[in-house]
Amino acid sequence: MEVLKDVYTHALEEERLVAFKKFSLSERMIKRGLDILGSLVGSFLFVIVATLLYVPYRICSKKDHGPMLYKQKRYGKKGEIFYILKFRTMIVNAEEYLELHPDVKSKYHDNGNKLENDPRVTKIGSFIRQHSIDELPQFINVLKGDMSLVGPRPILLFEAEEYGERLPYLLMCKPGITGYWTTHGRSKVLFPERADLELYYLQYHSIKHDIKLLALTIGQIINGSDAY
Repeated sequence: MEVLKDVYTHALEEERLVAFKKFSLSERMIKRGLDILGSLVGSFLFVIVATLLYVPYRICSKKDHGPMLYKQKRYGKKGEIFYILKFRTMIVNAEEYLELHPDVKSKYHDNGNKLENDPRVTKIGSFIRQHSIDELPQFINVLKGDMSLVGPRPILLFEAEEYGERLPYLLMCKPGITGYWTTHGRSKVLFPERADLELYYLQYHSIKHDIKLLALTIGQIINGSDAY
């Protein structure tokens, strides 16, 4: 983690890859206010959905003995590592499954760490993913201050090297539950186009822009489009 912080700091001192647009103090206050308000509403929805999903998860857990929620390490602002929360949509020991099935692992990495018909996804998990219900626990991350409602996609630890010179810029602000990657293709957008969309957000973000992206996200959730 210290190495990543050094890379981040060094990048700030070098010629910039993109012109990072900073929020003013008032904009930061408004953005955080929207984050708190949105995360309170989202956390309430999370509790309701978790209650409704309790029985289906209990039925599934009898087969794989897995929990309803899972946490995973991600890179946050300035390279700080935090645990992102999600509803579990895969079988237990999903990473071990990839190691035991090299052909699936190869397709997984070639497709930007996504599989349209991932054999590890459970039946209930498929529905949850389609409508982005698995993201609801992340409102707790937003309330804690680890994330924002809108921002770059939270980066997996093993993905960091793939971003190359883009990485430090994507760590200049809090990762978001939604963003350009989510609203412009979601799972169908592969790297490096995915990273370029995130860089575009950093150049042109604003409160008005964030609200527009949130509205687009709600539409996608209702339609269940481009998610797997």
